[in-house]
Amino acid sequence: MLTSEQRLSAIQRLGRALSDPTRCRLLLALLEGPDYPAGLADRLGLTRQNVSNHLACLRDCGLVHTHARGRQVSYELVDDSLAHALEDLLQVVWGTTQPHETLTPSGEQSRAV
Repeated sequence: MLTSEQRLSAIQRLGRALSDPTRCRLLLALLEGPDYPAGLADRLGLTRQNVSNHLACLRDCGLVHTHARGRQVSYELVDDSLAHALEDLLQVVWGTTQPHETLTPSGEQSRAV
């Protein structure tokens, strides 16, 4: 179980990542799967330098990681849990949430609500 300080730090990192529209666009693009900075720049109409800078921030926030493929580096979300969390967050904002298992205070899953 995370301490209060660790939880606060994690929320602050997430807030930093989501506070910029370009970083949000990158996270949404990476929901579709891994990509290279050049591909993300082309898809989003951004400069490669801008994309690289924002990807570095997302990496520092612990939301994306890299995979070296030869001389190129691709980026992807750290794991499927983040993808599910982002999708859940979008559903909460749009009011389209679906019932699923909830977490008890100890972190264990309980039945669907």
